Amino acid sequence: MTPISNNVFYVGVNDRNKSLFEGLWPLPNGVSYSSYLVVDGRVCLIDTVEVDFFTQYIENIREVIGDRPVDYLVINHMEPDHSGSLALVKKYYPEIKIVGNKKTFSMIQGFYGIGDDITVVNNGDTLSLGSSELSFVLTPMVHWPETMVTLLGDILFSGDAFGCFGALNGGIIDEEINCDTFWLEMVRYYSNIVGKYGTPVQNALKKLAGVKLSYICSTHGPVWHKYIDKVIGIYDSLSKYEAQPGLVICYGTMYGNTERMAEQIARAASQAGVKDIVMYNVSKTHHSYILRDIFRYQGLIVGAPTYNAGLYHEMEVLLSEIANKDIKGKRLFGCFGSHAWASKAVGKIVEWNDTRLHFEMVGEPVDMKQALTPEVKAQCEALGKAMAEKLA
Repeated sequence: MTPISNNVFYVGVNDRNKSLFEGLWPLPNGVSYSSYLVVDGRVCLIDTVEVDFFTQYIENIREVIGDRPVDYLVINHMEPDHSGSLALVKKYYPEIKIVGNKKTFSMIQGFYGIGDDITVVNNGDTLSLGSSELSFVLTPMVHWPETMVTLLGDILFSGDAFGCFGALNGGIIDEEINCDTFWLEMVRYYSNIVGKYGTPVQNALKKLAGVKLSYICSTHGPVWHKYIDKVIGIYDSLSKYEAQPGLVICYGTMYGNTERMAEQIARAASQAGVKDIVMYNVSKTHHSYILRDIFRYQGLIVGAPTYNAGLYHEMEVLLSEIANKDIKGKRLFGCFGSHAWASKAVGKIVEWNDTRLHFEMVGEPVDMKQALTPEVKAQCEALGKAMAEKLA
């Protein structure tokens, strides 16, 4: 298997078959489940992999250590894509001691019925493996309550932190890989999975601020070495809810009339100087990509038709997802909508912002009856221009 340093080895696997991560997020490029072996006077396994890949996983482990036993298993994060092989690992290595914090073991008991051969660690505790020593930093709510990270000198085993979607195509360490495909997938991973927990991420970054790192070994994606500063910078910026001065326009449409409004708004914003504009039909593009760009850009304009005396379903779902992320920091918001005979959509969108999103409202909401008229077109242009002026 791939050596990370003299005594640290990558023993993870790739999943190229799963279509939805956590049953929710598309995986066009697959995903990796990363696990690591530290081989010293004692052997320590850091996290495991999803149970479906156990046969390959145990082969990877034995390729490194042969018939030698594994003494410790550190569980940084209990989600089953990382802890799923725990029970089988214990069957192969019955004397293994499982290392985690107090909250880890209540979950291990619940998921796998295991309560013996455990070592409970607290923040700052250490574990000697012989000539090397592990130390543990608790990072609760990044993004489960039991999460922690493990340090081995200048190597950080970070759990889900600093992870991203995408299987590894041969290379393991970032300097072996063209990482261009991973950067936006890191933002999509963060915004959809970790995004709600910006404050805990900031707390974790502060705990690690004084540590000089040579490698970050996450449970998803490449091992970071060359790009450590960039990766930490991305997580720092996202967890502060910082955003670029761009614009996301997303809309629902049944017969194209609401889409025409979106086109007018986008054109006006562009002519007023906004260069970074992305547009999404909420019924066509998976919401994970829309949420990714809402985290990236400061401006958001949404629009949809009235449907069943309420708001178009897919827009209602998207607004609920945005609200669930509890996005802080300065965000600019505009809205538009359409109706055939009963105007409800625009009012519902405004209500969502007033009660759940709490973004800064920009311009006047545009409400179109039936089809685009010169008056409505001018109102759409005014909304796009108003957003551009705020983004300038």
